[in-house]
Amino acid sequence: MKIVFLDAATMGDASLEEIAKLGDFVRYDSSTPEQARERVSGADVAILNKVIVDRAFLDAAPALKLICEAGTGINNIDTELCRERGVAVRNVAGYSTDSVAQITWMHILNLAGLAFHYNAYARDGRYSAGGIHVDAGHPFTELSGKTLGIVGMGAIGRKVASIGEAFGMKVIYYSTSGTSHCRDYPSVSLDTLMRESDVLSIHAPYNTATAGLIGYAELCRMKKSAFIVNTGRGGIAKEEDLVRAIDEQVIAGLGIDVYEKEPLRADHPYLMSKYPERILLSPHIAWYSREARARLVREMAENIRKGW
Repeated sequence: MKIVFLDAATMGDASLEEIAKLGDFVRYDSSTPEQARERVSGADVAILNKVIVDRAFLDAAPALKLICEAGTGINNIDTELCRERGVAVRNVAGYSTDSVAQITWMHILNLAGLAFHYNAYARDGRYSAGGIHVDAGHPFTELSGKTLGIVGMGAIGRKVASIGEAFGMKVIYYSTSGTSHCRDYPSVSLDTLMRESDVLSIHAPYNTATAGLIGYAELCRMKKSAFIVNTGRGGIAKEEDLVRAIDEQVIAGLGIDVYEKEPLRADHPYLMSKYPERILLSPHIAWYSREARARLVREMAENIRKGW
């Protein structure tokens, strides 16, 4: 069995030995569309993370039987065409729940707690020269008693919600599918979510129902003290509208880990805001803990063992 990993650089230093033992394994750090078509030729199994699987890709891989997504989202794969061609598609759900929840709360706590401001204040001499034992001009926000609004109450959303409860927050959520399966917290309309949330955390997949879900009009319904954190998918909240809301002080802060196009371009609006201290950015890292990547490898190996 020939197994090719077409963009393995995304796995960093995670060991792929468990997968390598399953067949004739070839690893490529990255692949252009042309390289991917060449490299997948003759493969039984293709592992990929961001490589686009379209008609040209499948035409180049007549022996292909299984595509393993090295992650959860499969919007890079034409699943209907794979079904027509008899190519199985398997992703890995749940491997990064704890990892993403942790980074989500890193963003929330740093935004609400002004962590980066306080660190700079203590280090750059202002604290030493201040004359009093506290930075009196910058009080932080206490989360207890505030409302945590969640877009998409799947496994990650529930984990984030449970941590919010531990801080004494009220939790509400908006179901992007309209099914509202979770009965542990109130399901509300998008309008109610925007109006009532002190912290809004996005954990939905990117699809036709969520693309551009939150724009300037929705942001204008929020409290001026509200924070938005997106560790779900870029494009669910319109990026230029988010920056406009920060620059016009419609909302108080952003914590962003995911982007419409990655990596973040050097002239992105997030980097051009009038208030950079209100925007906390991380490089799509929420899924990337050592432990999460080890779980991902184990689950991908198991998906290959199951066959097709």
